[in-house]
Amino acid sequence: MEKLLMDGKRGLIMGLANDKSIAWGIAQALNNQGAQLAVSYQNEVMEKRVKPLCLQLDKEPLLLQCDVTSSESMEKCFAKIAQEWGKIDFLVHAIAFSDKNQLRGRTVDTTRDNFAMTMDISCFSFLEACKLAAPLMGDGGAIVTLTYMGSEKVMPNYNIMGVAKAALETSMRYAAFDLGEQGIRVNAISAGPIKTLAASGIGDFRKMLHWNELNSALAHNVTPEDVGMAALGLLSDCGRAITGEVVHVDCGYHAQGMIRMNKAAENAAVLSEGL
Repeated sequence: MEKLLMDGKRGLIMGLANDKSIAWGIAQALNNQGAQLAVSYQNEVMEKRVKPLCLQLDKEPLLLQCDVTSSESMEKCFAKIAQEWGKIDFLVHAIAFSDKNQLRGRTVDTTRDNFAMTMDISCFSFLEACKLAAPLMGDGGAIVTLTYMGSEKVMPNYNIMGVAKAALETSMRYAAFDLGEQGIRVNAISAGPIKTLAASGIGDFRKMLHWNELNSALAHNVTPEDVGMAALGLLSDCGRAITGEVVHVDCGYHAQGMIRMNKAAENAAVLSEGL
């Protein structure tokens, strides 16, 4: 039997919310290639959502409570992994949050408290996770986080989350440098818009999906499974020389300079809806 890409590898997925989440697409791709997973959840409510999904995996996962707003909680999570497994080979950080009421209107109107919370959960948690995972990756490993093109260009109703994602991408590059000598690769995936629980907080998201479908190079939207396959490549030996990179998995939308002229009428219809 041919060896699977992730045979014998173990790792932690942070941010799995439900079966529509990008993290679930990544979990499935890793599971299908033989990985054993640990999955963290924030609280009892999230545990009830995550547990049934974990039962679908081939190998019983390690379920761990982890509130990324608490350093103590994060330290306990990684200490439990060390106790159970001793080491890990990969880490997936799929966590971001901001007050959805402040993702409309003007970015400059974001409150100080929301700015601090958004940066703490969406960016600092990644750096802290890298710091705690590194000692468990003595033989090298791979880390992937999730970002979005709103970090590079202004996107409607993305606001302060775009600022946080820009900080996340820069943090990823510095973490790649910090951990590189230890053989740990650190990358980010910039996924196109996907209908997830997190995306539901972005105003006019349905219109954004339609716009991307009309104007991306491949003329369709991405799926959690698409992102899962890209993450599999980065976390496996297929990505052994890739680090410090933002990989766009968006059907080519990021490379477009203007709308598709042969779909101008359809684009106009989307705009007329108030995007």
